[in-house]
Amino acid sequence: MLKKAAALLFVGASLIMWVSCSNNSSSGRYVYAAIPNANQILAYREDPNSGILTALSTSPVAAGPTVQSLAMHPSGKFLYAANSGEGDVSLFTIAANGVLTESGSRIKVGAPTPTILAIDQAGTFLYVGNAGTNNIAIFSIDASSGTLTAVPNSPFPVGLSPLNLKVTSAGFLYVTGLGPTLTGGTIEVWSVSAVSTGALTFVNAFQSGTNPNGLAISPDGSHLYTANTADNSISEFSIGSDGNLTPLNGSPIGESYSAPLSVAVESSGKFLYVSNEGSANIAAYAIGSDGSLTLLTNSPFASAAQPSFIGVDPKGNYIFVGNQSSPVIQPFSLDPSAGTLTSVATYSVGNAATSIVITP
Repeated sequence: MLKKAAALLFVGASLIMWVSCSNNSSSGRYVYAAIPNANQILAYREDPNSGILTALSTSPVAAGPTVQSLAMHPSGKFLYAANSGEGDVSLFTIAANGVLTESGSRIKVGAPTPTILAIDQAGTFLYVGNAGTNNIAIFSIDASSGTLTAVPNSPFPVGLSPLNLKVTSAGFLYVTGLGPTLTGGTIEVWSVSAVSTGALTFVNAFQSGTNPNGLAISPDGSHLYTANTADNSISEFSIGSDGNLTPLNGSPIGESYSAPLSVAVESSGKFLYVSNEGSANIAAYAIGSDGSLTLLTNSPFASAAQPSFIGVDPKGNYIFVGNQSSPVIQPFSLDPSAGTLTSVATYSVGNAATSIVITP
């Protein structure tokens, strides 16, 4: 089984990038999971009515060495994979039936260990967080082919080893990590310049809880949340028009559960979910109009051992949890009015998955 330290490298950034598109088959969506110990990507069809997963006949797909993180292009046509054992990124095209085909040569990122990927909502740039070298590589994305071109001066130093990345439609990149900007946990805010360059300009840094591995932003871009693994807390912030963060009253809130590792907001923006790796459960919170969190009365919901990351179905009907100890992928159905979760099934994946993405 993967140890927790390994899990800290990948969580979050490849969790959610959902925008409607025309590439999806009417018979369901497709779910992809990175399996670094096997250098493979698993591919499944998701039944939209039940959340049941069916492996494609072409699964597993050969990937780069220690494929660590996946990112789905908003068009649903392209999948990107960070290969932390090779220092590069792979591009896969996605057919209408969900089949993956690796396209072109793998692109070096200018650092040895890429672990986190994020794509802006317009699908214009790919951001690559590099562990250990304290920088982020940025690539422009060709809309027709998906090919990557490094922007000038990439990779950009960020002063911390990225644990997670998120990009907002307002043009801000949020990076979580450990020091040296602040003690404990840090959230850095970077402004993304004109579409023609994609370059980064530092805005500010803010204190989070310790080890902010989980990172989520509300669908309307108004609030940001971190899951702080080392001190069992969740930080809550409002996001200003200039990208700056303001902690909500009482933030961070303490959890009664151990090692919160991933955090995700479902598509309506009404509920937030936290995977507690040390407690084998998923905590569910209602999100108030001011962004504050209230634990649901029937929360938490039991999961397989060591739940470490969460992916959300773009229609808001299901969440998918990757569990390290078993290792399995576990879909849950989501009640859109109450926020409650019901386990659908568990799927053994042989070796632990470190990233899950779903077609729009």
